[in-house]
Amino acid sequence: MKTTRTLTSAALAAVLLVPTSVAALAPATAATGCQVTWGSLARSDPDSRVGDGTVTDLRAGRHECFDRIVVDVAGVPASKIGYAVRYVDAVRAPGSGQVVPLSGGARLQVEVTVPAYDEQGRATYSPRDRSRVVNVTGWDTLRQVALAGSFEGGTAFGVGVRARLPYRVMLLDGPGTGSRVVIDVAHRW
Repeated sequence: MKTTRTLTSAALAAVLLVPTSVAALAPATAATGCQVTWGSLARSDPDSRVGDGTVTDLRAGRHECFDRIVVDVAGVPASKIGYAVRYVDAVRAPGSGQVVPLSGGARLQVEVTVPAYDEQGRATYSPRDRSRVVNVTGWDTLRQVALAGSFEGGTAFGVGVRARLPYRVMLLDGPGTGSRVVIDVAHRW
């Protein structure tokens, strides 16, 4: 009887210690979770074509390992949106070629193949301040996001980045009949 109690007590102790051991490992795992392999070379959709949708918003978010920019597009699935994202010496406004001033040590030019205006030429995306469409003050990576312009069915944004850091681009469907162009810029290499 004593042997059974000892084994039962030992088994119970082992079960109770396992969660404590796993919890102790969690911080070390989280610390290595920010290793990215994205790179900083230009990215584009090889089947880029002008979509039927319109840009309706741009928003940004902070994450543990990266800062995120989301371009909301209404009326078209992600499969019909073309894009080009690349580091450039200077972001230029479409049509005029004027340089878009940006803060930071590097500049990303983001182009999507949908306009920021409807069929009647009315703006579907019109931020209060085109030079600072979202507030990224104090963020780890992003320094400034500007609307460069919308011309001939496409829309361009300029992103001021702390340095030339790795990034990735994703096209996501939803919500509803809309879609999103998502750009994540890593905090470090």
